[in-house]
Amino acid sequence: MSATTRRGEILQRLHVDGYVEAKVLSRELGVDASTIRRDLDTLVRSGQAERTHGGARPVTGASSEIPYAVKKTERRPEKIAIARRAAQHVADGDTVILDSGSTTYQVALELRHKADLTIITNDLRIGKYVATIPAVRLLVTGGELLGSVFTLVGERAVDFLSDYSADWAFLGADAIDPTAGITNTNTLEVPLKRAIISAAARTVVLADSSKFGHRALAKVAAIDEVETILTDSGLPSDQAEQYGGKVARAIVADD
Repeated sequence: MSATTRRGEILQRLHVDGYVEAKVLSRELGVDASTIRRDLDTLVRSGQAERTHGGARPVTGASSEIPYAVKKTERRPEKIAIARRAAQHVADGDTVILDSGSTTYQVALELRHKADLTIITNDLRIGKYVATIPAVRLLVTGGELLGSVFTLVGERAVDFLSDYSADWAFLGADAIDPTAGITNTNTLEVPLKRAIISAAARTVVLADSSKFGHRALAKVAAIDEVETILTDSGLPSDQAEQYGGKVARAIVADD
């Protein structure tokens, strides 16, 4: 495991558990205690953690949103498989809304061979990439930047989307549960996600299998408000059945 991946894992545990213990990390990640101490010191210097006796905790008052630098390293094969399956829905000439996120970024990569697309996004990284694709019309919402995840949110972004109609929307989610529906950690993103759903004829939620069976803080939508929930083959079929036929599973390359 590389240092970047290991620190991403530590940061994710901080956000989920609210505390990490150095000796537990050393044992479970298979490295010595001095390596873990250096990892924690690196997270402290970057403002993403506070040291405690024997471990670390999240920075007091910090957003619970996991930074993009962490997200892009997590479950990469699953995200690639999901993105490839998602791109198969899109036909030449379609208008597509790409929500912010590391999986939707992968969708942007997969769409590069399509012709005459219009792509709308609130993700600055996606916008930067799509701008390099010839013959694609790019529209980027306005709004306020959530810096750690390169996401534009706010009333201006919501108002922008109200003027457009799309064939497809690909939406990210922090957690999915049969009862709670599609939920998100950051409440600031919820109005924009609702606007994305409203602007699209069909919405596909992209979520790797680790996000199922969990609930985040704020509800985005009920399960029946979206066309499909696209995940990877790591989600057991009996769990997929709990979502009323809405779940499709992409085969991961190593399966």
